Amino acid sequence: MGLSNISPKVRELANKVQAELSGVFAQFDCVAEDCTSKVMSAFQEFRVSEACFAGTTGYGYNDLGRDTLDKIYARVFGAESALVRIGFVNGTHAIATALFAVCKPGDTLLSVTGIPYDTLQCTIGISGNGDGSLKFYGVDYAQVDLLSNGEPDLEGIKKFASDTKVAAVLIQRSRGYGNRRAFGVDDIEKIITAVRAVNPSANILVDNCYGEFTENREPLAVGADLIAGSLIKNPGGGLAPTGGYIAGRSDLIERAAIRLTTPGIGGECGSTLGNNRLMYQGFFMAPHIVAQALKTTAFCAGMMENLGFKTSPSATEARHDIIQMIEFGSAERLLKFCAGIQHGSPVDSYVTPVPWAMPGYDDEVVMAAGAFVQGSSIELSCDGPMREPYIGYMQGGLTYESGKLGVMLAADEILQAEY
Repeated sequence: MGLSNISPKVRELANKVQAELSGVFAQFDCVAEDCTSKVMSAFQEFRVSEACFAGTTGYGYNDLGRDTLDKIYARVFGAESALVRIGFVNGTHAIATALFAVCKPGDTLLSVTGIPYDTLQCTIGISGNGDGSLKFYGVDYAQVDLLSNGEPDLEGIKKFASDTKVAAVLIQRSRGYGNRRAFGVDDIEKIITAVRAVNPSANILVDNCYGEFTENREPLAVGADLIAGSLIKNPGGGLAPTGGYIAGRSDLIERAAIRLTTPGIGGECGSTLGNNRLMYQGFFMAPHIVAQALKTTAFCAGMMENLGFKTSPSATEARHDIIQMIEFGSAERLLKFCAGIQHGSPVDSYVTPVPWAMPGYDDEVVMAAGAFVQGSSIELSCDGPMREPYIGYMQGGLTYESGKLGVMLAADEILQAEY
């Protein structure tokens, strides 16, 4: 099925949904404008010039572009320091590096938003054979589950965080593969307040993946010590070819740099291999691109709600990440929707995604991603584990126009199969 064959019924519904969401879209644009102002101010403050775009090789000593971009990320995210590197292979790598920076043998890491995202479980030592994990190096783990309504258990957090062995607290901003809402900065502030009330010395790390630039402020503004994320998600703006970042307290950033490289070298080494221009331009465009992704996800929610599917967040609900959850109820519907997203992509549109055993996941995962950058979640994509109730997690959209077409095609795939 091609874009030109989308049924009149779906096109009519799309026009209706888009008109109803005009006010929501305007709110996304306001946040994008505010965040763009912060990015622009940082670029000007640190005197970005063409010299910053030159790459380095080998050791990467005196890389002006790399070092200046660290300062820009720190300023925009409200951090003392930042570490932005193409050497991070994904968001999990950046978060894992940050976790090792805030934990030492004998400490306890406390997750206060339930069980972490699947790929982090091996890092912690919850799953896998444990080799190289925090558990392997003598770091214990404790967990506070969310309440039955999906909200943070603030009283439970106070109880667990009061343990003197708790040296680090992990907050996961996005839903991951969980059936709960993403947490906004206001929610994160309440969690941090609860932790600080009983354990003021604990280092608080926020897994910020999927959340950057969805609001006017970031978790560091409400007391987090570190945030970490992936450059092939929000802050890379669809242009960064790989990498990740950590931002926060300067002493913890130095520990993270040592973990990424080695003691005595830290962040002084790390060549950029000609990628600086893409990383700068991607960060410059990121607030606008995130707004495009938010419009795409809100439009998706409106379309699927009109077709009778359960979504989270709803089309008009506040959004704190770029992920849209759709509960399909059957493997067939999930696969059809993912096929539609794939067929509506600019790259590899002619293939049909099938479930496979992805590294770091317990269940087979189906992933639709016709992206310019492999695995880029800021580009239109949809994935989900092949387990009941067969939830799809759609995210991204470099342009609302292309994202809208992809969603329309995905909806049409389901309708064509069932009617």
